Amino acid sequence: MKKRYIIINGPNLNLIGKREPSIYGEQDFETFFRTLRNSIDEVHLDYYHSNVEGELINKLHETGFSYDGIILNPGGYSHTSVALSDAIAAIASPVIEVHISNLYTREEYRHISLTAKNCIGVISGFGLWSYEMALQFFLES
Repeated sequence: MKKRYIIINGPNLNLIGKREPSIYGEQDFETFFRTLRNSIDEVHLDYYHSNVEGELINKLHETGFSYDGIILNPGGYSHTSVALSDAIAAIASPVIEVHISNLYTREEYRHISLTAKNCIGVISGFGLWSYEMALQFFLES
């Protein structure tokens, strides 16, 4: 049976490719995701996006006991959401936090992630490759 992984994206990440291309790049996420999913046959890879904090929490609860790993980009919620951090702590599936931009080259408030402490690791600053790096970790661990 194939291992199952899911990428969960938070607020404003549906605008990747349109929003601030100097920070987030010009490729839209759906195209990137299709390419990534088509490049690996050995796993089942899903994708979910929501701009709503509660929906992200619900998705973590839904997938956090049946998936082999979760790649989470909480967007701005990483700096503000105790509830999202608690949801990560409450589930069994390992979570890797990813960010497209290097948080430490941006505004100071972005240097702190409330969600990272409950993740097995954080990958930041490698553009969309951050997701691929997280998936590669899961595949090799």
